[in-house]
Amino acid sequence: MNGYTENLADFGYRELKEAGKLLTAISNGLPEDFYDQGIKVGFNMNSGYVFLTNDDFQVAMYDDESEQLYSFYTTPYEGKEGCYEELLQEYDDMHPEDQEFMNEIKQYNRKVA
Repeated sequence: MNGYTENLADFGYRELKEAGKLLTAISNGLPEDFYDQGIKVGFNMNSGYVFLTNDDFQVAMYDDESEQLYSFYTTPYEGKEGCYEELLQEYDDMHPEDQEFMNEIKQYNRKVA
């Protein structure tokens, strides 16, 4: 078992409910930096996360508070994961390559920076 599936038959009731929220939230718009080619619902069976992914392996997750989708990032050098706000808290301790990545995605996260 690889721990990742897009097969809805592998989703439990909770995961199907989360998938529904993701699909409904698309009508409010995708994150600005999330490409709309090949959008699929993914389920990481190890973490329990349900999310949107696309042909470029980008990830969008659902925020229950705002009922909006947001981009979920993985830094290229150290593989730190999180939303922009979470990663920004670690910026000073990041490898320079990861800091460069953060600077590149800053334009899509203007309200935070």
